[in-house]
Amino acid sequence: MSIDPTTFAAILAMMTATVFTRLSGAFLVRRFTLGEKAEKALGVVPPAVLMAVVAPTAFATGIAETVACAVTALAALRLPLLPAAGAGVATVAVLRVMGL
Repeated sequence: MSIDPTTFAAILAMMTATVFTRLSGAFLVRRFTLGEKAEKALGVVPPAVLMAVVAPTAFATGIAETVACAVTALAALRLPLLPAAGAGVATVAVLRVMGL
């Protein structure tokens, strides 16, 4: 098995960009005090990102995926991001086993 140097370089570049983004975000959050409005605005970012990822799946696939997307959206209203996504994955798995 050989590794294409261009692909490897692209993977390293994406990794570097991801790490830089996460570390700079953590650094900036520690340096600034956010107001109440800014904290509320940042609090809705994870569900908004989840819906941006989930919505295309809901409209472009079958009934099992559409129902699972609805379950994920409803779970995201009450649960943190990871359990909400887990609920969607479990739903689509169960519905696929059922033949939908």
